[in-house]
Amino acid sequence: MRCPFCDAPDTKVIDSRLANDGDAVRRRRECLTCGERFTTFEIAELVMPRMVKQSGAREPFNEDKLRAGFLRALEKRPVGTEAIEAAISRILHRLRSSGERELPTRLVGEWVMEELRELDEVAYVRFASVYRRFQDVNAFREEIERLQNEPPAQVKRSQLTLLDGEKE
Repeated sequence: MRCPFCDAPDTKVIDSRLANDGDAVRRRRECLTCGERFTTFEIAELVMPRMVKQSGAREPFNEDKLRAGFLRALEKRPVGTEAIEAAISRILHRLRSSGERELPTRLVGEWVMEELRELDEVAYVRFASVYRRFQDVNAFREEIERLQNEPPAQVKRSQLTLLDGEKE
């Protein structure tokens, strides 16, 4: 690693520790030429799948778009930043662990709706109205009725299956 002070190519690691809940390694380094010390962080670089839009166009995954969608849906709603970031992290984890090179944007949109449903039902309906392109009030009404009739996801997860091999 090059020294950020004198641009020398040789530095030595003085100390290494886990950082960011074990997702990164924090290293204290010292330049062998000028003696200055500095900190670096090492994280795993995982390739995100490309997104396939409904038009068939392909584009790189954009975390800023994901975050903007959450923030727009949750605008003026009583949901904390930590909860939003946790939901975004769960979606990013699902994307990385999918093992696919390409994923349809529709699938990611469904994951966002699942997370929003857990966070705030009003935000869920807001997002769904744009995402599913509700055309009239009846579409809103049908979605709200479906939301009211379905048990919350945490109830579904806590219920035992009746038959062996039955999946959620």
